[in-house]
Amino acid sequence: MITIVMGVSGSGKSTIGEGLAQRTGAAFIDGDTLHPPANRDKMARGIPLDDADRQPWLEAIVAQMQHHREAGRSLVLACSALKTRYRDVLRQGHDDVRFVYLRGSRDVLASRLSHRSGHFFDPALLDSQLATLEEPSHEEALWVDIGDSPASMIKEILRAGGAPLHG
Repeated sequence: MITIVMGVSGSGKSTIGEGLAQRTGAAFIDGDTLHPPANRDKMARGIPLDDADRQPWLEAIVAQMQHHREAGRSLVLACSALKTRYRDVLRQGHDDVRFVYLRGSRDVLASRLSHRSGHFFDPALLDSQLATLEEPSHEEALWVDIGDSPASMIKEILRAGGAPLHG
């Protein structure tokens, strides 16, 4: 099973994804690490990515997903997956992909971003990400409110079956 923890920057994808992976024994990949240098540079300069920028990134993520699938390993992946089209690319017709959507208010997200250090994402891009976001339906993704503690969020995801139960 592949669980994709999705949402805009600041929603806690990496924290929740790492926690899910630890709890389940699955591998964890932070999708941000798969961005090409040009994408990282654009985001660091406050320039929003477009679909053309995101395509090689999505392809790199799909390659990692396939690698884990072929090895018979479960995977938890942190990835913004902002648009339906991006989620379709990630899913590619496979029924082993589950999305967990970390949802929160703009105020909470902005507050989190203002306190984050050591990340290449320019907090000024939050509004661009929110404008780009096409929220998944409740049928497409498990919705989790980011107002809860990470431990509570992880328990909720596990209770709902939104993550692999073994590595």
